[in-house]
Amino acid sequence: MSDTVDETREDTSPTRPPATRSDTKPDRMDRADANTSRSEPTRDDDNREADGGKRRSRWPLIILGIVVVLVIVAGFTYWWMTRGFESTDDAYTDGNSVVIAPKVSGYVTELDVNDNTIVKAGQLLFKIDPRDYLTARDQAIANLALARSQLSSAEVNLEVTRVRAPAQLAQAQAQLAQARASQDQAEQNFRRQRAVDPRATTQTNIDQATAQLKTETASVSAAQANVQVANLVQQTIQTAEDQVKQSLAQVAQAEAALAQANVNLSYTEIRAPQDGRVTKRNIDLGSYVQAGQQSFYIVTPEAWVTANFKEGQLADMHPGQPVSISVDAYPQLDLHGHIDSIQQGSGAQFSAFPPENATGNYVKIVRRVPVKIIIDSGLPEGQTLPLGLSVEVSVDERGAERH
Repeated sequence: MSDTVDETREDTSPTRPPATRSDTKPDRMDRADANTSRSEPTRDDDNREADGGKRRSRWPLIILGIVVVLVIVAGFTYWWMTRGFESTDDAYTDGNSVVIAPKVSGYVTELDVNDNTIVKAGQLLFKIDPRDYLTARDQAIANLALARSQLSSAEVNLEVTRVRAPAQLAQAQAQLAQARASQDQAEQNFRRQRAVDPRATTQTNIDQATAQLKTETASVSAAQANVQVANLVQQTIQTAEDQVKQSLAQVAQAEAALAQANVNLSYTEIRAPQDGRVTKRNIDLGSYVQAGQQSFYIVTPEAWVTANFKEGQLADMHPGQPVSISVDAYPQLDLHGHIDSIQQGSGAQFSAFPPENATGNYVKIVRRVPVKIIIDSGLPEGQTLPLGLSVEVSVDERGAERH
C-alpha cells in the first residue's frame, strides 16, 4: 500500500513528459482561461467607474435645480418687496427760471455779475447808459413847470372873471340907461326944432337935431348889445373854470410824463427780482441791449422733479405718496420726497402740435403724464440741483392716504 502511494507521488511530480499535439490544445485553452480570469477584474472596475460616472453626472442637474429654485424665490421676493411701487427713469429736475430783460434800450455801462454768479434779491446786475433818460427827465420837469404856471394864470383869470363879469354887466346896463336918456333928450330937441315956426329956427339947427337923434339911437342899440354880451356872466365864469380844469389836466399830464421819465431812468439799473444763480448770460460790458431782449436767466434755489409716468401707472397714484429719488449726476444722494400734483393732461396734449386722432389712420400710443414731486429730505444744506438733470423715481403707492 505504501508502495502505491509512493508511486502516485512520483507521478504527480512537476516533471512533465514532452507534450504532444494533443496536449498543446488543452494548454492553450488553459492559458485562455487564465487570461479570461485575469481580464474579469478589469471589467468589474470599468463597471464600477461607469456607475460612479453616472452618479457624478447627476450633480449638474441638482445644481441647476437649486439655481432654478433660488431664481424663483428671488423673483417672488422681488415681486413681494416691489409690489405697490411705480418707477420711471423719464424724470428730470425742474425749477423756476426767471428771464432777465431790460425795459429800456441802451449800452451796458456796468456789469456786476458773471456766469453762475449767486445773487440776492434787489442786488444790482447791470446798468444801461442813463444820459438819454436823464435828458428826458429834465424835459419832463420843464414841461411840468410850464403847465403849473399856466394853471396859476388860469386860476387868477377865474377869480378876475368872477368879479369882472358881473361888473361888466352892471356897466353895460348903466351905459344903456345913459344912452336912452341921451336919446330921449335928442328926440325932444328934434321935436322942438320941427314944431317951431321955420322962421324962428334955421335948417342947420334942424339938421343938428336930426343927427343928434340918430346918434343917440345908435348909442342905445350899442348899449343894448353890450348888455346882452355882459349878461352872459355864468357862461363867462364857466369858460374861466374850464380853462382852469384844462390847465389842471395839463399839469397832471406833465406829472405823469415826469413820473414815466423817472421810471425809465430807474430801468437803467437792472436788479435781481429774487435769490438765485445767474445762468446763460448773453450780454457783456459795452453791449447794446434792446427793450425786452433776453439778457440771462436767474435760476432760483427751489427745485423739484417732474416725472413723466405712463398713463397705465397712474391708477393708484395720488398727491402725498412718498417717493424715492435718485439723481444720475449725484449717485451719493439719497433723496426723498412726495407727490405734489398730477398734471391734468398728457404732455402731448399741451405741445405745439397736439395729436389729432380723428384724422388719418389711428395708432394707439401710450401717453405720459407729468407728475410734480417735491424734494423733502436728503439734499445737503447749501447744495442746489441744476435744472434738467436725469432722475429715477420710485413712488410707494402704499405710503399715504388719498387726499
